[in-house]
Amino acid sequence: MLKEERHKLILGEVNLHNRVLLSDLGENLNVSIDTVRRDVKELDADRKLKKVHGGAIATGFLASNGQQAVFLQNEKQKIAEKAVSLLKEGQVILMSGGTTNLEVVRFFPRKTPLTVLTPSLQVATELLNYQNIEVIFLGGRLDHESKFAIGGTVIHTLSQIKADICFLGTGYLDPEFGLTEIDWEVVQVKRAMITASKKVALLCVSNKLFSTQRYKTCDLASVDILITELDPDSKKLDPFKQDIETII
Repeated sequence: MLKEERHKLILGEVNLHNRVLLSDLGENLNVSIDTVRRDVKELDADRKLKKVHGGAIATGFLASNGQQAVFLQNEKQKIAEKAVSLLKEGQVILMSGGTTNLEVVRFFPRKTPLTVLTPSLQVATELLNYQNIEVIFLGGRLDHESKFAIGGTVIHTLSQIKADICFLGTGYLDPEFGLTEIDWEVVQVKRAMITASKKVALLCVSNKLFSTQRYKTCDLASVDILITELDPDSKKLDPFKQDIETII
């Protein structure tokens, strides 16, 4: 495989999942870790991604000023429009991080009073633009790259909450293995968010369907609503309908 082809595939994986491991890239591309490391270093020098220990992160995932182009933005905006249709005045909402949830925030109704709790510093900051929304940041140890609070403090706080609905982003979704992630500590927080919610709405672009990672967040049965950019009758969604009652 030519270097240009590898670079294109690496950028596709990084932009889709926000964060990837060198070991996974090497396996997917069938090349050595040293080759992938050199590729990632070159892409980092070109500012097309950010190299981190053991992997890489999408530049759009790091940006918080709205100026960085969002990967699959049209698809994520379709998901956002569907998600905000679930909002009702006075609700208590839980939101995880990620670029799709940031798009959801940007579609929030301006005049609807809501309370939103989030461990995502980026989501909390974006929510400050809404005068009618009470923003509660679930503070803890902040992950430098994702700007997402992790650890026991966040999980303990979530144990004292029962939100009306949780808008949960995910890196990987499969009908057999459920929701999986790359980061064990993020998984713990997301599990606590699921437990702390009456309903869980999973936000997932269709490109992430039928993908898996190392650490499991939950089975599909823990999800009440699946929101993608696809038409709910899409054949691609059929394998998920056995366990998820509502797909919009």
